[in-house]
Amino acid sequence: MLIHEFSGGESSDVVSKLFIPAISRMGPDSRGRVALQELDNGLTLSRSHWGGPRSTERTDRMAARASDGSRMLFAVHVAGRSDLFQRGRFAELAAGAGVLIEARSPFRWVTQAETQRLTLRFSRELLPLRAAEINEACARRMEPAAPAMQVLSDYLGRLFDAAEGLTAPQRLDAGRVAIDLLAMALRGVVPSVPGGDGSAAVLLEMMRRHLREHLADPHLRVEELARRHHVSVSHVYTLFERIGSTPAAYLREQRLLAAQAMLSDPRREWLTTSDIAAEVGFGDRRTFERAFQRQYGMTPRCWRREHRHSGSAPGNLKEETPRR
Repeated sequence: MLIHEFSGGESSDVVSKLFIPAISRMGPDSRGRVALQELDNGLTLSRSHWGGPRSTERTDRMAARASDGSRMLFAVHVAGRSDLFQRGRFAELAAGAGVLIEARSPFRWVTQAETQRLTLRFSRELLPLRAAEINEACARRMEPAAPAMQVLSDYLGRLFDAAEGLTAPQRLDAGRVAIDLLAMALRGVVPSVPGGDGSAAVLLEMMRRHLREHLADPHLRVEELARRHHVSVSHVYTLFERIGSTPAAYLREQRLLAAQAMLSDPRREWLTTSDIAAEVGFGDRRTFERAFQRQYGMTPRCWRREHRHSGSAPGNLKEETPRR
């Protein structure tokens, strides 16, 4: 745990370093304290005490900076009151209420007295919501009485107390759970956003299509899939559990199906096994041959010898083979 104690004149430096770069003003005689738990690189949970009136402003110029635009905060008021202005919305916050704040648009946060908060800082791409939903969620008061908010705030409080005793992998897993709980709670406050229902089934099919259309990329990883679809890595695995698979297993299956079709195609007889392995994203021929034999009970050469004159591919391949 990292502990920062500071005076009013140092509040801008503390806010910018530990939360979101902004201009913070406190009385020169005011004092503050932030205790911070590192859950992962860029993912932190802190408990802070601000000893008097304070105003924090992120200007238009600050918000335009590309270097910190992905930062987000979710703050739970433990004690005290404050008012937040962002994206043309106003959130009046009291004990138990929560609010989401983003770095990519300006904001102004004003407190009139002593406050205490729990704050989760994370990168925008970790939150498994569509961009439009995240925009709509910012600066909307999350009511203390809402069951999802109660679950989230209780979890964050317990995680802060327990984090120091967790191993690094456990802290990472616990942080991802916090992000997923936050997404659950935010869905209760986000108005209906035009442009799709954001259902899990639709998102899963988008990911499956992306994998099928990029089979040849040997560097395709679940992290890239998560980044492209603006969700967390853990959420990707959760979605693929719906079809009883993992992203890696599904990708391997589709690569082998594509290889089957190429081995059966008379127009591709001139391609070697190494060529076909590279075409479907296997970086190594032997790895491809082992995977193929485990899946189909014969080597790629045997499959080609038995099917090269059939002119047909497996019956379920039509929809799964990427277009070329």
